[in-house]
Amino acid sequence: MRTFFPSESCKETHLNALNPQSWLQVERGKLSKVSPHSPSSLESLIKVPDPPILPFFKPVDYVEVLAQIHKELESCPPYERTNLYLLQFQVFKGLGDIKLMRRSLRLAWLKASTVHERLVFGAWLKYEKRGEELISDLLSSCGKCSKEFGLVDIGFELPSVVSSSLVDGVVVDQKSNLSGTVSFKIGDEKITCDRQKMATLSPPFRSMLHGCFLESVSEDIDLSKNDISSTGMKVISEFSSTGILPDLSTELLLEIMVFSSKFCCENLKDSCDRKLAKCVLSRNDAVELMEYALEENCPVLAASCLQVFLQELPDSLNDERVVGLLTSVNSLHRSIMVGSSSFSLYCLLSQVAMDLDPGSDKSALFLEQLVDSAENSRQKMVAYHMLGCVKLAKKEYDEAKRVFEVALSEGHVYSVIGLTRIGQIKGEKLESFKKLSSVISEYTPLGWMYQERSLYCENNEKRWEDLEKATELDPTLTYPYMYRAASLMKNQNVQDSLAEINKILGFKLAVECLELRFCFYLVLEDYQSAICDVQAILTISPDYRMFEGRVPATQFQTLVREHVPNWTTADYWLQLYDRWSAVDDIGSLSVIYQMLESETAKGVLYFRQSLLLLSCSTSSRRS
Repeated sequence: MRTFFPSESCKETHLNALNPQSWLQVERGKLSKVSPHSPSSLESLIKVPDPPILPFFKPVDYVEVLAQIHKELESCPPYERTNLYLLQFQVFKGLGDIKLMRRSLRLAWLKASTVHERLVFGAWLKYEKRGEELISDLLSSCGKCSKEFGLVDIGFELPSVVSSSLVDGVVVDQKSNLSGTVSFKIGDEKITCDRQKMATLSPPFRSMLHGCFLESVSEDIDLSKNDISSTGMKVISEFSSTGILPDLSTELLLEIMVFSSKFCCENLKDSCDRKLAKCVLSRNDAVELMEYALEENCPVLAASCLQVFLQELPDSLNDERVVGLLTSVNSLHRSIMVGSSSFSLYCLLSQVAMDLDPGSDKSALFLEQLVDSAENSRQKMVAYHMLGCVKLAKKEYDEAKRVFEVALSEGHVYSVIGLTRIGQIKGEKLESFKKLSSVISEYTPLGWMYQERSLYCENNEKRWEDLEKATELDPTLTYPYMYRAASLMKNQNVQDSLAEINKILGFKLAVECLELRFCFYLVLEDYQSAICDVQAILTISPDYRMFEGRVPATQFQTLVREHVPNWTTADYWLQLYDRWSAVDDIGSLSVIYQMLESETAKGVLYFRQSLLLLSCSTSSRRS
């Protein structure tokens, strides 16, 4: 059984740099007749790119870090638990263990001490489970997962922070000739209010109506220049008497909220905040109201707008208005919007942005917010390393170097890879080799250290030694197998090459390895095996693009299928039975994919396919 790691295998940025044009004439849909075993044609087809720099938290000693997290979880106050579960999630993400990643997120959601934490981690769980809508719907129908996927009533969850009446129990000394009412002039209209009740709205009103100002002895006060309409003033007068704000239009609520903020009417402002939060029904509403919420310090409204953005991930991050709002905030705005959960929020947003495009400006902007939100060394390790990866992808090498150096200084040894790659780009290959050698001698050697150092070895023999050592220390690394297999194929050692790539595919269903083996089968003109691999790829990643992202895998499936015989329905079932009996996961996935494209009944096939993919994702944890 095999392990499937989609976070490493299904990224278009990690595609093999292969050239299909010398092998397939795409416009004709026919295989080229170029001599398949010539060295030049082999070189053009079989290339293995350098292993990617993973934008994950990868400590030198996973056991020590996980043990420390467990120890802290047992003794820390409740409000610190979510940050520890988030760190645990980052550790498991570096290990590529999807099940444990989700478990950590779920624990963070269950142990959340604030509504903001539940909001962020509930949305994160929903994002992680995207594509599983059918299962989620079934679970929701029987009471499972409904809370994680449902909207949170922010107004109910966030406690009111309003003050009690400012003059309760206080006898106000009024002049005997002064009326108990006061009229506020708005344009040509006068709104008569109870002076005593209006004074309870805020300290400014109390000073105005009962203090030493001229208005305290006036029965008519002009408020025409304070951006409040007569209708709004009537509502405010009624609120001063009843403490209740009726249902109003969004425009009128915004007007009253701005007025209440200007005159420090906290009770009135809180009521407007909660009323406006109920007006956030769509992304457009959220975009329009978020700016007001941040400017006027309205936490309920801001959190409600944020909830809409998070519920619509990843689509909401394709909206430039949303990205602009979430990346332009300062520390005060972050506090208004998400309380003390800024780091958790921008961890989620950064991950989604990088999933969409790891080299985009929006990824960099979200990660800069993440860096600004980091409060301790472990958070800084994660934030700076991820930012360094994005800066490197954007070819901003000087800035990437600076950021990787900060991550390294905070203790994230894995960030040295970023520095060595930049050194290689700048022609400092020997310096990169020495830097890796120093890390290997200073810390407990790990597979990725030898794998990385192999890139800077001067001779092929030394490179093979480092890759053998890398495999010995970490058999799950795909690059050493791919490099050895490609080298053997170029040297015409066909059987050894296939045996080498089959080693990793025997326990880890990595798409990049399937793609390389697909190329081998093209070289050998073994089209039946080639189509098996490309269909397995399409099962795992339907939108996968091969050969440096230039050609859709579906196109290769169409081209190669012309060179294999067509099967009848009976042939399909016989082939599936044979592969299922032989525990051939790749072959089974391929046959099921082909059957689903035909008119065969799909229910049982989807079920078998799900079982195969589930076994692929859990087998390593059973072994």
